[in-house]
Amino acid sequence: VQLQASGGGLVQAGGSLRLSCRTSGITINNKACQWYRQAPGKQRELVASIGRRGDTVCVGSVEGRCSIFRASAENTVYLQMNNLKPEDTAVYFCHFDGYHVWGPGTLVTVSS
Repeated sequence: VQLQASGGGLVQAGGSLRLSCRTSGITINNKACQWYRQAPGKQRELVASIGRRGDTVCVGSVEGRCSIFRASAENTVYLQMNNLKPEDTAVYFCHFDGYHVWGPGTLVTVSS
């Protein structure tokens, strides 16, 4: 099982990014998936999740600025983030319930 997160980069405050979590070895239909992030010197925190039935939630400071969705044909889960803020700067990771696998993550840097 492998997870490949991508789509990060340098963006100005107020901009948007779409992060991708492409999987191999997992069929993502009916799998719960989460996006987490970890900023320098801070603990990893939950950003968004999509449940087995497709129910979604964005939490904390990104609530109202993000969406998470599955593209089953691509075996990919996406995280769309809008109105980015400097405090969103972090490495973003994806994770699937039932799998003890974390990919290398993708770095998002938001400049003010």
